Amino acid sequence: MGWLWVAIGGAVGASLRYAAGLWLLKPQMQFPWPTWWVNILGCLCAGIFFACSQKYPMLQQEARLFLMVGILGGFTTFSSFGLESFQLLKHGAVGLALLYALSSVIVGIIVLALGFYLTSLALAQS
Repeated sequence: MGWLWVAIGGAVGASLRYAAGLWLLKPQMQFPWPTWWVNILGCLCAGIFFACSQKYPMLQQEARLFLMVGILGGFTTFSSFGLESFQLLKHGAVGLALLYALSSVIVGIIVLALGFYLTSLALAQS
C-alpha cells in the first residue's frame, strides 16, 4: 500500500513543481530562479516535516511516504539531498556531509555533461 501513497504524492508534487515553474519563469531569465526556489522551498518543507516527525512518530509511516517521498520527491529530490546532508551533520559526520554534498554536485554535473556529449555524438553519427 505504501507505493500508492508515494504515487499519489508524487503526482501532487510534480504538478506543484510544474505550476511553480510556470508561475516563476520569466522570459530572458539568466539565473534559474524557478528551480532554485523549488529546491529551497523543498528543503524548508523537508526540515519542517523532519522536525514534526521527530516529535510525532506517527508521521514516520504512511504520512512520510506521502509527504516526503511522494510530494517532496515529486516536487524536488533536492530536499532529500538537503535532509540527508543535514542528518550527517547532525550526527557529527561533518567530513562525510561535505564529501556527500560536493561530490553530489560536482559528479552530478560531470555525469550530466558526459551523458549529454556521448548521446550527442551517438545521435550525430546516426
